[in-house]
Amino acid sequence: MMYHLRQAFLAMRGNVTATLSTLMTMTLTLLMLGFVLLLTLNVNRTLENLESQVEVAAFLKDGANGEQLLSQVRALPQVREATLVDKARVLDEMTKDSPYTRDAAALVGNPFPDTLRMRVGRVEDSRAVAAAVQTLPGVEDVEYGAGYVDPTVKTLTAVRAAGYTLVGLLLLGTLFNILNAVRVAMYARRGEISVMRLLGATRGFIRMPHVLEGLFVGVTAAALSLGLLVPAYLSMARRVQQLAPVFPVVTDEKTLVPLLGGVALLGILIGLLGSLFATQRYLRELE
Repeated sequence: MMYHLRQAFLAMRGNVTATLSTLMTMTLTLLMLGFVLLLTLNVNRTLENLESQVEVAAFLKDGANGEQLLSQVRALPQVREATLVDKARVLDEMTKDSPYTRDAAALVGNPFPDTLRMRVGRVEDSRAVAAAVQTLPGVEDVEYGAGYVDPTVKTLTAVRAAGYTLVGLLLLGTLFNILNAVRVAMYARRGEISVMRLLGATRGFIRMPHVLEGLFVGVTAAALSLGLLVPAYLSMARRVQQLAPVFPVVTDEKTLVPLLGGVALLGILIGLLGSLFATQRYLRELE
């Protein structure tokens, strides 16, 4: 093992440009991956809070059968919870916000209709539920906050899609960089490899230093990326909590450790698999 380690470090020193290029590319890729995953984690947490607050409100016509409509609404698969609020209760709620509302109601009568209030399982279900409830007989109008729900869903979806696409391209580029770096190192030692083959060295013995090289690059990139990402994220999280405490920033270790550990493991696997594929292909070409 000591021989293989020494040969791996000699190969990296002899091909330092390709090694550093691969290391930098992989580190940047893992940084971007970790950033996107943390962003997605916080976006999902924000969506969960948003989902718990978003309501679809259906205003009923006078004389509409509220109980029957309530049963129909509860049968919708996207509806998580539904309640029927009569006009007297709506007036009481409005009076809390505006005390003069009751005085106006005493003069002209209660202007508020009976209302069905629904909570959906996901924010993006709001539009579908509103469209379905709008068609029910006895429903006069439906409100679900389209002015902020629709743009929010589109923005969050676009951010996640763009982030994952970018990370996928970076991972693919990193894998090709590792393949090229290992192949260049093996090509530089082609004379030595030919002698080892003539002396009866096994494929595993020949490949081991280069596999260790890819593994070392993966471990180093994972350590560098986490060493930069973790302090930066925690500092940013504290800043966000100070400036905008309404946003539920994820800082608990039970959630962050598995995610960041997965990022580090992915970097190690990329380094290992890239070197395995490169050495296997190169030795196959020599046969």
